[in-house]
Amino acid sequence: MTFLRGILLKLASVAVFVVMAAIVKAVADDVPPGQTVFFRSLFAIPIILGWLALRHEGLREGLATANPMGHLWRGLVGTTAMALTFTGLGLLPLPEVTAIGYAAPLFAVILAAMFLGEEVRAVRLASVAMGLIGVAIILSPRLSAFDAGGPTDRETLGAVIVLASAVFVALAHVFIRKLVQVERTTAITFWFSVTASVLSLATLPFGWVLPDLATLGLLILAGLLGGVGQIFLTSAYRYAPTGVIAPFDYASMLFALLLGYVVFDEVPTARMLVGAGIVVVAGLLIIWREQRLGLERAKQRRAQTPQG
Repeated sequence: MTFLRGILLKLASVAVFVVMAAIVKAVADDVPPGQTVFFRSLFAIPIILGWLALRHEGLREGLATANPMGHLWRGLVGTTAMALTFTGLGLLPLPEVTAIGYAAPLFAVILAAMFLGEEVRAVRLASVAMGLIGVAIILSPRLSAFDAGGPTDRETLGAVIVLASAVFVALAHVFIRKLVQVERTTAITFWFSVTASVLSLATLPFGWVLPDLATLGLLILAGLLGGVGQIFLTSAYRYAPTGVIAPFDYASMLFALLLGYVVFDEVPTARMLVGAGIVVVAGLLIIWREQRLGLERAKQRRAQTPQG
């Protein structure tokens, strides 16, 4: 029953984040990405603080940090990833942005090997290679000048930007892996929102706009949903292990397909669906392998612990 609660919270977080992405896409033609990042980050903060209050955690305890520079670097990378994603949402269909985003765990395996010294064995290496083939299939219509009709400059730029965002998301995961060893999840979430809010102000001279009331309401809603989604996600990991709930990340494709079709009249191509399917399978293999490695490490630690 506990695991079921974790799974439901994970699905709720995925649904909330996809709705948030749809809102960002809806305002993309009227509001620059940097301004959207500001609203998304700023209005998540009161949600996080309210959650701490409901859990009866003091601000000093919940938000204390032993590694401020780690938060700064995670904030720089994460804010860049968010800005690139929001830019891509204005250029490509929602399901396609979602599918390309699945490349992030693949890049995370590579970056973890480079920066954390993690060993990448045959299963994960083959999974990454398979996933990258899927990404190439998704991107091929956007990058090929020989396809029927050919991609527009806008679509090609969008594909490159969203792929770059996946790399930065993967890099953010590497920083988070280091932070979680010494920091509370609430602190990581809060200080990222603060850092992103401050950094996004640097884009103010580059064309922020005065939104109408409807657009302003959507921007605020995106921020509130971002905070709610983060709380659902964090809570999910309290009730079920990563190996159980991580595969439900890929439910985002179902939500994105539904919202893309109903709200934006976007119909995915067969090639995009095939490529996304390959990336999802590769991601699931990586999750399975990570779970197996975690069990092996736990067994080794138990074997090394003195008995009696």
